[in-house]
Amino acid sequence: MQYIPPNYATLFVATCNLLNLAAPNRVYYENQDAYTEREYERKIDWTGERFHALNADVLAVQEVWDESALKACIARSGLRYDFVSVPGAENTPPHTGAQGTPRVGIATRLKVDELRSFVDFPPGFGVEVPGLGPHTRFERPPLLATVRMKHGQQVHVLTVHLKSKRPKFLQDAQGNPLEDRDDRKVGVMASLRSLLMRGAEAAALRCIVIDLLQDTNVPLVVMGDFNDNPHSVTTQLVAATSEVAYDKAARDVALFNAYEMQGESALKKDVAYSHIHQGFPDVLDQIFVSEEFVATSRHSLGDVRRVDYFNDHLHEGRDRSRSDHGFVRALLRLRTA
Repeated sequence: MQYIPPNYATLFVATCNLLNLAAPNRVYYENQDAYTEREYERKIDWTGERFHALNADVLAVQEVWDESALKACIARSGLRYDFVSVPGAENTPPHTGAQGTPRVGIATRLKVDELRSFVDFPPGFGVEVPGLGPHTRFERPPLLATVRMKHGQQVHVLTVHLKSKRPKFLQDAQGNPLEDRDDRKVGVMASLRSLLMRGAEAAALRCIVIDLLQDTNVPLVVMGDFNDNPHSVTTQLVAATSEVAYDKAARDVALFNAYEMQGESALKKDVAYSHIHQGFPDVLDQIFVSEEFVATSRHSLGDVRRVDYFNDHLHEGRDRSRSDHGFVRALLRLRTA
């Protein structure tokens, strides 16, 4: 009897940190100038061109201050996305865009069955941050979109942006410093604050992942700016991939780095980085998948065909019209029969 391979549907997903995408003439950070109309147009043009090149079915975006600006980028791309949302950055009255910190969002061609933002940590997962007090909420709430592919398969997509490594110095409500930033020991404490905050966010995010994966076979894609590399403690707090080595049952709630799960035919190039800090390339922007996308798993529903890094612009010099992060895209497959 002739073997007939299963049919597959493809899914392109991409993550993009858009570097303070904001409407013109509006102040987003007190210490940064608002975009002029000309700067805004350049940023919209550049981002629209990148969206066109990515041509993803699902775009996970970070650092959006104004949902209207994201919609302008998509319109400029020439592509059609029927669903665009950045909770907390809406520009419809009484909302005037994000306040205090930028938000994460999603744009997709697929039908969205559910959209949910996670603001608070699960009970018991808050931490005490020296000088700041309890840290019990995400600074940038992760966004869950449950999308449905044309053949009916649901896929959870979770967009994330964890706390950066930038030292968290104390300041007043007007942004004035409350401690000596030239004191190196003060700098150590400021870095510790950031680590504690990012660690707590990672642990809280891990709880969300467990809830989404436990006792279900709906595939999950987690992507965004983790502000750390794939094998860091905080990233592995979210993914828990290492647990699989000594507990096979952990595969059910583990996440796997899409780059490492690529098929044998994929070209794993040495340009897999998404950010350059002080001359050193690193991978901060990542795509993780559940075991349904791991070809060797007995619970596999598909696989990861290819992961691409769009990062040439990182060598073009600093300019607010361009992002300071590379964009990452993965081609996933799911069986239709």
